[in-house]
Amino acid sequence: MNCQPNCGACCIAPSISSPIPGMPNGKPAGVPCVQLDAEFRCKIFGQPDRPAVCAGFKAVEYICGSHRDHAIATLDELESSTSPIRIIRDST
Repeated sequence: MNCQPNCGACCIAPSISSPIPGMPNGKPAGVPCVQLDAEFRCKIFGQPDRPAVCAGFKAVEYICGSHRDHAIATLDELESSTSPIRIIRDST
């Protein structure tokens, strides 16, 4: 599956803990990456300073769906369900 035009969900919804050019401490979930352009494309796509987690992400139907709203919702749920804060809360 190819990325959907004007989506950028994978550059907004998840947290990224590794450095990103312009965001040396990574980015929190829900915050758009500074490398995301006005058309929701990565400005550093294919470049060596792009985080490995970004390079490793592949668009797939069950994550991306047919619309960016689906992708944002799915990635938000994955982010929430794997958050260390939630895991600690759920274990008490």
